[in-house]
Amino acid sequence: MCFADLARLALAFLGAGALEAQGSEAGFLERDLTHGGHRYRYQLYLPAEYPTRTDWPVILYLHGAGERGADGLRPTQAGLGAAIRRAPKRFPAIVVFPQVPPGTQWTGAQADMALAALDRVLGEYRVNADRVYLTGLSMGGHGTWYLAYRHPERFAAAAPICGWTRDLASHGFMEPVVPPEAGPALPALARRLARLPLWIFHGDQDTVVPVEGSRAAVEALKAVSADVRYTEYPGLNHNSWDATYASDAFVTWLFAQRRARR
Repeated sequence: MCFADLARLALAFLGAGALEAQGSEAGFLERDLTHGGHRYRYQLYLPAEYPTRTDWPVILYLHGAGERGADGLRPTQAGLGAAIRRAPKRFPAIVVFPQVPPGTQWTGAQADMALAALDRVLGEYRVNADRVYLTGLSMGGHGTWYLAYRHPERFAAAAPICGWTRDLASHGFMEPVVPPEAGPALPALARRLARLPLWIFHGDQDTVVPVEGSRAAVEALKAVSADVRYTEYPGLNHNSWDATYASDAFVTWLFAQRRARR
């Protein structure tokens, strides 16, 4: 047997071992990624039933400002991660939980890092590339708008929760969702996202991110006959994510979406 044949056998053996290890893992798993010269920790959620299927949906989840850090763990402690821990059967999907460092936001290099983590998962696991979903809360809601605007073709649906599309003075400078050269922000946003299914959520008593921003985005999207739903929770302040991720209607809608071929 020649050296090339031996090398192929060794690679095949290693590949089989990697798949076997992959199949034995489940739950919240620690991962890391080097992107742009920086090392990031993130979490990957694999359902216990992962080995039984070959076409798993994938959710990219963007955390809020309170979960920034370098431990890779905090993004799973609120929002979608907490909902999965309460009732894992409700979320039959692989979920990617990237984390931005303190003082940064889901724009620019950090948004690119989130996509790099997603791409790694898409390349390493048995997924359905037409069922990739995007969601996030608060600062992550802004990031959801940001990534959806820049890459609508990548996702089957997006769900921004108490996010915003235009700058908020209280949150400091953020790269805008819609670049200035695109023209008036909301009409440009609506045109760009007209074919991406969206479900937007906000509390009507939100004192952190004004609800008027979500209302205005919804009206702009409706004006171009976009596929948009909107839920405004009466009496809720900033935490509209627990109600959203507890909603059976939302979960059913999300997993029913498939990426449109453009």
